[in-house]
Amino acid sequence: MTSTGTRPESAHAVEEIRVYNTLSRRKEPFVTIERGLVRMYVCGVTPYDSAHVGHGMSLLAFDIIRRYLEHCGYQVRHIQNFTDIDDKIIARANVEGIAPDALTTRFIAEWETQSRALNVLPATQYPRATDEIGPIVAMVERLIERGHAYAVDGDVYFRVRSFPGYGKLSHRELDDLLSGARIEIDERKDDPLDFALWKAAKPGEPHWDSPWGPGRPGWHIECSAMSSTYLGGQIDIHGGGADLVFPHHENEIAQSEAFLGVEPFARYWVHNGLVRSGADKMSKSLGNFVRLKEIIDRGLGAAFRLMVLQSHYRAPLTYSEDALLAAERGLARLRLAAGADAIEAAGFEEESGGTIRVADLAHFAEETDCRFHEAMDDDFNAPEALAALFELARAINRERGAVGSFESIEPAQATLVALGGVLGLELENPETTTAVDAAPFIDLLLRVREDLRQRREWALSDLIRDELGSLEVTVEDTAAGATWTLRRG
Repeated sequence: MTSTGTRPESAHAVEEIRVYNTLSRRKEPFVTIERGLVRMYVCGVTPYDSAHVGHGMSLLAFDIIRRYLEHCGYQVRHIQNFTDIDDKIIARANVEGIAPDALTTRFIAEWETQSRALNVLPATQYPRATDEIGPIVAMVERLIERGHAYAVDGDVYFRVRSFPGYGKLSHRELDDLLSGARIEIDERKDDPLDFALWKAAKPGEPHWDSPWGPGRPGWHIECSAMSSTYLGGQIDIHGGGADLVFPHHENEIAQSEAFLGVEPFARYWVHNGLVRSGADKMSKSLGNFVRLKEIIDRGLGAAFRLMVLQSHYRAPLTYSEDALLAAERGLARLRLAAGADAIEAAGFEEESGGTIRVADLAHFAEETDCRFHEAMDDDFNAPEALAALFELARAINRERGAVGSFESIEPAQATLVALGGVLGLELENPETTTAVDAAPFIDLLLRVREDLRQRREWALSDLIRDELGSLEVTVEDTAAGATWTLRRG
């Protein structure tokens, strides 16, 4: 395969993209295996339950990366898998008294619906582990032939010490792994560090035929097989959450490079930060998660995207109701600036500093375009790119307040809308503009309603809620107080 240090033709002149590589722990120039084509594999979900905002953050992080690469002229072949067979799926299906594939079909459909609601571009393909048994078995057979794996009692294990580079992604030594990790003791293994490629079937579990007897694939091997099948071996970007670096992605490197006989398996290992709830990682096992469905049902999917954009994809994101609602207000400001109606910007508390003349506004829009691309070229720095958009929005609102002419601000608005679209933000939304106009009055009504509730005047407080509801404004009472959203048709 040929390499190139240049990027494809694009509509703007910017410097090269630099990407932080977990493998090298530094930013590197983005050089694809094949000119103009990005082969990107992103680890997907295990569909045994509804997705939470941690899954949503990863989904959006790689959607934003993909959107920017396509904006720069690359064709992105994006593969995202579903791990549709594992212990959690089997256990949940048994509790519900249904087949595992019925369970996973339900949650995959829910995931696809939520992805669309979050304005996520569909992956090129969504392979499922249970549909890839043939390639998985073939990969395991090749690893056994090459001395990297061995079978015992229907199970097959990868021989970790047969791969000299093991630990290079997580930057750990084998002896440290052995002494510091909680290793499942299995006397049948050649080494406690060896991990399962194929698991022998247990009574009552789904299983598939193999040369080693009926069973099912281990977790790690499916991603190696799918990336090899759908992306042709070596790939440009392998993505996923930071919690997958070890052992999942470390094991993928060992399997894939041992199977392919070449390295690197992936040129760039890209990991998004984790979502936190307070001081803890958000997870289903801790019970401190917020489901994506809750956000989407409230009409706050776009606000959640903005919330994710405000934190660098590699940084942890602390989720809170206040942060989500602040993002909704920020989105309203951007949409106000992008709107065609001649609305005064005085309703928002913008920084002082006077207005920008029309000629200066056009120049400022050009500078914003440069700042945006410089930020995104620097390891997809969305917070910096977004900050440039907010400054342009403030300038547009000030100019509109001073001049009141749509024609005078239209070129800057076009820049704002186009760059917002690169990030997956849909800023041309007249319904939201109407809500922005009414926002101060709705907030005032909710303060009055809260006073009524404190005085236990329930009939009047309910009347305010119901009347707002008839105007397509949904009021929700939370521990932090009442919130409202505009229902979108």
